[in-house]
Amino acid sequence: MTYPEAIQFLYGLRWFGAKFGLTNTFKLAALAGNPQNRLRFIHVAGTNGKGSTCAMLESIYRASGLRVGLFTSPHLVAFGERIQVNRHVISHRDIGRLVGEMRSLLHEGWGTPSSLPPGPCSAPEVAAAGLATTHAAAEHPTFFEVVTIMALRYFAEQECDLVIWETGLGGRLDSTNIVTPLVSVITNIQYDHQMWLGETLASIAAEKAGIIKPGVPAITATEGDDALQVIVDTARRQKAPLTILTPAEMHHPPLDTLQLPLLGQHQRMNAAVAAATVRALASQIPVGENTIRAGLSRVHWAGRLQLVTRPAGQKILLDGAHNIGGASILAAAVKEYFPSVKPSLVLGILRDKDWASMCEILAPLTERILLVPVPSERSATPQELAVACRRANPRARVIECSSLGEALAATVEDRFVTIAGSLYLIGEAMELLHISAAKPANERGLNEWPGVPRPAATAVPPRTGGCAG
Repeated sequence: MTYPEAIQFLYGLRWFGAKFGLTNTFKLAALAGNPQNRLRFIHVAGTNGKGSTCAMLESIYRASGLRVGLFTSPHLVAFGERIQVNRHVISHRDIGRLVGEMRSLLHEGWGTPSSLPPGPCSAPEVAAAGLATTHAAAEHPTFFEVVTIMALRYFAEQECDLVIWETGLGGRLDSTNIVTPLVSVITNIQYDHQMWLGETLASIAAEKAGIIKPGVPAITATEGDDALQVIVDTARRQKAPLTILTPAEMHHPPLDTLQLPLLGQHQRMNAAVAAATVRALASQIPVGENTIRAGLSRVHWAGRLQLVTRPAGQKILLDGAHNIGGASILAAAVKEYFPSVKPSLVLGILRDKDWASMCEILAPLTERILLVPVPSERSATPQELAVACRRANPRARVIECSSLGEALAATVEDRFVTIAGSLYLIGEAMELLHISAAKPANERGLNEWPGVPRPAATAVPPRTGGCAG
């Protein structure tokens, strides 16, 4: 397959939706030769911070001389960001080859046609594509299930010494949970994805704790009695040694003197989790304290409190704050690092998030708010966000924009701009601001989850044209 053909085929997989369960992933892994059995893993779950923690773990182990695979999601700009070895993204050639191999396995196991229509399809289109019944389509592997096995195959081919393995959503029934890791990590438990994981912190914790395996050590920095108790009980049932970290860990070496490249006090907690994980594995993968320090001091993770200075001197803070916890972290960071600045805020949020509460947290940060649609089928409209922002900050000038491009043009003279609310929006910003190494290739849409409920009662037609205040 050529690279464009591979991306098109991956887009076609989106019409199988998103669903929980491990049956398809185990079957597809078996067809692929069970590559996970030739690899070692650190499995990372959690509501916030799991991507940053994965990046820190990768940086530490790479500093120790290991060949390290990194699997994360979503990607910001290019699909290949999801699958990296020693922080080199998988090549277009390997993507084309591996997608071609996965297509053959899908045909063998599920009768998948050689080409698929891009995007969600109706029942007649399902049949016309070559899958005889909607039942067959319902049982077919999803995009994420296919990409999970594709990543495993690549990491095995690359003979990775260790794979840092991030869950996609939840944990217990997430496709990544077919592996048995050296250690299971749960960064924290907060409200997010309630329609998938449950409405309480305890129910969310139960899904995340599903990555804990019998006898395998587990690490968590979870706070809150209900959520933490679920993790403790799960570890006890699995006879898995559990290490519980508290904020006091941020004041222990090397974090007591280390200046992290990533902004935010929350990143110090993520670093404490990463360091504790490395120490927990010291008997299997020896890593010294100096190497932990070196790895943490060099870590890079784009789009999370990332400060960019443009040629004219304008500063732009990019943060994929995509839930209430993330919004609170961003608000605290702006107050801590930029106390004398009132940045213009460009905000776009997905409708299936608690966007009203996020607006309540972020709107008071500034006197000028530009609201934009996220490049997603699930975007809340600027008009919806405007109501919440005006309620949270009546003094602010609230401007509704038709696109992020319009908002960037309207803020080009502003000294400081914060862009936040969704990782999808951050990916679009990185393209428009030309701060991504990846060439724009219409790959951000692969992050979409067809079939996620969209409350029709709150739908407001999007405004067309420019910004309107």
